[in-house]
Amino acid sequence: MSVKSPPGGANVRVLIFYGSAAAGDESPVVNAGIEAIEKIGLSGPAAQHFKVEATDDASVFTNETKLGRFNAIVFLTGGGDVLDPEQEAGLEAYMEAGGGFVGIHDAARAEPYSDWFTGLIGARPASTSPTNVQRATVEVGDRQHPATKDLPVQWKRPDQWLNWVKNPSGEVHTVARVRESTYQPGASKNGWDHPVSWCRDYDGGRSFYTGMGGTASAYDETDFRAHLRGALLWTSRLVQADCKATINADYKAERLTQPNQPGQNDQIGEPHGLVTAPDGRVLYIGRGGADSSQPVITDWNNPDVGKGKGEIHVYDPKTGKVTLAGALTVFGNKGGGDELIKVEEGLLGIEIDPNFEQNGWVYLHYTPHSQINRDTQMAERRVSRFTLDLATDKLDLSSEKVLLKWPVQIHSCCHAGGGMAWDSKGNLYIATGDNNSSRFSDGYSGNNPEPNYKGVSFADARRTAGNTNNLNGKILRIHPEPDGTYTLPEGNLFTGKETAEGGGKTRGEIYVMGVRNPARISVDKKTDTLYAGWVGPDASAPSTTWGPAKYDTFAVITKASNRGWPYCMGNRQPYRDRNLPDPTKPLGWYDCDHPKNESPNNDGLVNLPPVTGNNIWYSPQGGAPDYPRDANGIPSYKQEEATYLLPWLKGGGQAAMNGPLYRYDASIPNATKWPSYWDGKWFVGDFYDSDQPRNAVLTDPKTAGDGGLPIHSESLKKIVPIGNDGIKNLMDWKFGPDGALYVLDYGRGFFTSDSKSALWRVTYTGGGPTPAADRLARRVE
Repeated sequence: MSVKSPPGGANVRVLIFYGSAAAGDESPVVNAGIEAIEKIGLSGPAAQHFKVEATDDASVFTNETKLGRFNAIVFLTGGGDVLDPEQEAGLEAYMEAGGGFVGIHDAARAEPYSDWFTGLIGARPASTSPTNVQRATVEVGDRQHPATKDLPVQWKRPDQWLNWVKNPSGEVHTVARVRESTYQPGASKNGWDHPVSWCRDYDGGRSFYTGMGGTASAYDETDFRAHLRGALLWTSRLVQADCKATINADYKAERLTQPNQPGQNDQIGEPHGLVTAPDGRVLYIGRGGADSSQPVITDWNNPDVGKGKGEIHVYDPKTGKVTLAGALTVFGNKGGGDELIKVEEGLLGIEIDPNFEQNGWVYLHYTPHSQINRDTQMAERRVSRFTLDLATDKLDLSSEKVLLKWPVQIHSCCHAGGGMAWDSKGNLYIATGDNNSSRFSDGYSGNNPEPNYKGVSFADARRTAGNTNNLNGKILRIHPEPDGTYTLPEGNLFTGKETAEGGGKTRGEIYVMGVRNPARISVDKKTDTLYAGWVGPDASAPSTTWGPAKYDTFAVITKASNRGWPYCMGNRQPYRDRNLPDPTKPLGWYDCDHPKNESPNNDGLVNLPPVTGNNIWYSPQGGAPDYPRDANGIPSYKQEEATYLLPWLKGGGQAAMNGPLYRYDASIPNATKWPSYWDGKWFVGDFYDSDQPRNAVLTDPKTAGDGGLPIHSESLKKIVPIGNDGIKNLMDWKFGPDGALYVLDYGRGFFTSDSKSALWRVTYTGGGPTPAADRLARRVE
């Protein structure tokens, strides 16, 4: 059988097939569906009108002339064998010729023994799917496809919701999911990733399926008709659409760097951050941990204690070669082990100047070894500007201009932060960790004021993150000037000139306070919104005495704010205070509305800004734990009473790694750029790759800045591949000017590099939207 290619023509026709199996019943929604599709065919601009024919006579599929008249076919069938083998072969020939197919609800039960039809539909319903009509929320994640672009992101509607024997996500392009927490999905539920509508280019043609439309009343809904209309416009070749963007096979992850030569770090140091340049070069840094050829010195009596090399490498995509641009001598090489041995200082962050192509300026956030004091075990952290020779990719170490410096204790590990990012106004954001030990508070609030070394506390984050007069545990915002100095932009959390409580108790560089270990930050230059993630403490479970379990956190930050640490976490869940003379005894709960820093180690304000809730937090038990609260707003912290508001993520071993918010640029000529589907989606990940997140999420701009939960999420774990031979230990990820995603894999050790430490690139290989412009049914003027 030979069907003309492509089927149909400018006089667009849609065939509705509503045949039933020999012993089956006609679908109860047939009449409503036919009437709705007929009205859809007459709606919208005249250039998008189409004619509709309906039949239950399956012989049409063996009439190649008649079949070739239709641009698209809609299956409004019940279950069972609605086609004989010859008729199914006719449908297959129609699709191979470039035809369009739309399946609605029970059409997924048709042709149950046909593998080809299973592929056409995309998934089969579980026999134990709920049969009752329930109201649920549909997450409409595709904001580009004509079937979904005008729908609410959170679409609440009643229907019969089908469960799937095999989840099709990753093999089809899912445009909408149903949120199982909003109805009763039954024993065969699919979990947080429950597709309900999807599409794909299949066997030469275009297939769209929706599991909605299981009730006659659905076809009276304006939004559901809009959904069907968009599906029909695409399948009938009236418009183009991208139905490839979330299909795993349409992405290629390739390792760009090779393992280091023995005794050299010629390719990569201990991975700790990257930045992409406008010409495509990728600059990436090594923190300063040793490789197997370098000595680790932990003895404070040795002048070389902790000495390491913070290396800057440059990858050139034009040549595929790596250049070791330079190395700073840093304090950062003490190996692993106990908190009082290991260290997370070193070369921590890198950014390039907005005018990098003209001036070659590179900004580095690091801990110079030359400035450590072995007696007091204090050091200096600084942000400096260097000049890179753009012809040789060599860093001029003598060109250093120190913009900003501040003290850090180095008696105890950890929490150095390090990420940097620019906004559109030339302001530089600098993420700093709380410079605090993870011990001495049982893994809850880092607020033990007692442990100290020569008078400097190393276990009380109220000295740092919770202190308005300290630059640690913050996200700073400064405006670098050409002469190597900086000015302070308006709108930071403090001006540095506050007179409250006697004055002199604030720093004007602080944009965000109350963050624990923000390794990675990013700024969307379209909106100048700051995106940040930080690692939480170590408690494996909540405590009714001390407060929440460890929460790793992501936040959308639209204005200067206090994000809570070490007083409150998550959606403003308070910790219990402790203080001298006996820090083991719990005091009152912190007040997230009116937090007070009453630590003896505080030299800033006592009365702090109110805590702003965060958007994403997760613990070993699950995503966004929440608890019933008493009359004073204190959560119960009873694990059996927890509700998990974000079921798509979970912790365990966890280390949040914030990623970029993607902006699609149609002017980029590179065919391997990530498609427009991802535009406006925020990438959130974790160093670890099991249950931890590696997802793209959508937030609501109306609520995101005040801690509103994401409204949609999807996994990236098969696109940015996990596993020992993939990108197992995610350390940083950013999009380049070519629209590709560049990713650092830390490697499989700690405080060192190894053969798996690498720079990767993830590109899109799926091609452009379909149908091709010259295959559209009507020319677009």
